[in-house]
Amino acid sequence: MSEEESLSLTLSPSRSGVGEGVGVIDTHAHLDGEEFKDDTAEVIQRARDAGVGKIFIPAINADSIVSVPRLCKKYPGYLYPMMGLQPEEVNDDYVNILDSMYAELKSDTPYIAVGEVGLDFYWSRDFEKQQLDAFERQMQWSMELQLPLMIHCRKAQNELLHIMKPYMKELPGGVFHCFTGNPKEAERYLEYSNFCLGIGGVLTFKSSHLREDLPKAVPLSRIVLETDSPYMAPVPHRGQRNESSFVVEVAKKLSEVYGVSYDEVARTTTANAMRIFNLNGL
Repeated sequence: MSEEESLSLTLSPSRSGVGEGVGVIDTHAHLDGEEFKDDTAEVIQRARDAGVGKIFIPAINADSIVSVPRLCKKYPGYLYPMMGLQPEEVNDDYVNILDSMYAELKSDTPYIAVGEVGLDFYWSRDFEKQQLDAFERQMQWSMELQLPLMIHCRKAQNELLHIMKPYMKELPGGVFHCFTGNPKEAERYLEYSNFCLGIGGVLTFKSSHLREDLPKAVPLSRIVLETDSPYMAPVPHRGQRNESSFVVEVAKKLSEVYGVSYDEVARTTTANAMRIFNLNGL
């Protein structure tokens, strides 16, 4: 059996000691990055062994136009590609990069989302105008192609929601990736009824307030799991390179804080991801 055949849509039983083999989805992992170039196959096999049934791979920059579809084509039915320009990667050449990404989105590659896109003013606002323009252009792609958005937002929620508001009823949905905010911030995001919040390793950090805030403000039906590999590995792997198999630690912590079984977290978050990314017919 080939590597691609072995990585089928069938979810393998979990070997992590949690649940009864209910699969989870890592909705955000940068496995096409340099950090995984030496052991990609092993990383993917560990994820499958842990009960991860699918992994979604977002683009971030010009290099991603090649690296994301190339990797996903090696693992059809297991890795799923997105295409978009991450806001921290917006520079003077952003229009040319966007043109290439738009052409790629309209290619034969079955992209599941426009992403990773959004706004990030954490370090500086040097390219604020360009970021706003890039995000609006990519929202237009989302509506035209009826693809959900994978949204990155850091220190820019007011600006992000302001630019999204006119399109609230037209946007086909998506994920507010790497949510770490408070209940009020969650409430503003959840006004977009066809969007979910992406929850990752930060949930497990000792300093995180998410364990108290999420159950108060966010129903499990509005959450998807993610790792953002190779970044922000959850406890007990904090400080290591993050990888998709670690998403089960996020699911375990959600099970604890919501007071439900691991299998319920797995079933609900998987159903959420399948709905948001229109994969139920696959």
